Amino acid sequence: MDRMMVLVRHGQSEWNLKNLFTGWRDVDLSEQGTAEAHAAGKRLKAENLKFGVCFTSALIRAQRTLDLMLDELGETGLPTTRDQALNERDYGDLAGLNKDDARAKWGEEQVHIWRRSYATAPPGGESLRDTGARVWPYYLHTIQPHVMRGDGVLISAHGNSLRALIMALDGLTPDEVVKLELPTGLPVLYRLNADTTVAEKRELAG
Repeated sequence: MDRMMVLVRHGQSEWNLKNLFTGWRDVDLSEQGTAEAHAAGKRLKAENLKFGVCFTSALIRAQRTLDLMLDELGETGLPTTRDQALNERDYGDLAGLNKDDARAKWGEEQVHIWRRSYATAPPGGESLRDTGARVWPYYLHTIQPHVMRGDGVLISAHGNSLRALIMALDGLTPDEVVKLELPTGLPVLYRLNADTTVAEKRELAG
């Protein structure tokens, strides 16, 4: 049985392009992000991967990325669940601010801690650990059973929600996960063993 799932961080958004903290703000893809989503779909097609079910967040940039990938796959009618459990980390008071302006206001070191520490949340927002606290149960109870049945799962989500999921799958420490870089539009393929551990992990680079 092929217990397969693919994780894809959404393509570049309009606010990624403008260097703004986005979080739960609902921002669409940029022109480059649209191209990245199409390219990701082409990579999945080139691998001859077959999907039966899709999961994405409640935010348009992840949903649009999923739709564009499915267009490339010719699989536009797949059952899709949208859930805010897979949303990007909530940046709270930083959302909508330019990252340089935030550094000017709070200082380079403090903004770096908010962006890159595991357990320190920005004012009114979530830490990576907080994000994981909603991603991990959702994966275990809702997504993993589909993977284990061999349904073929495609997940389109966000840098931090996927970072939290990869932390659990790969057994990363808090120090390791904050160094993990996840490029936009790069599909990451996982195959699981019968005991739910990871049998294979592969980045589907162009």
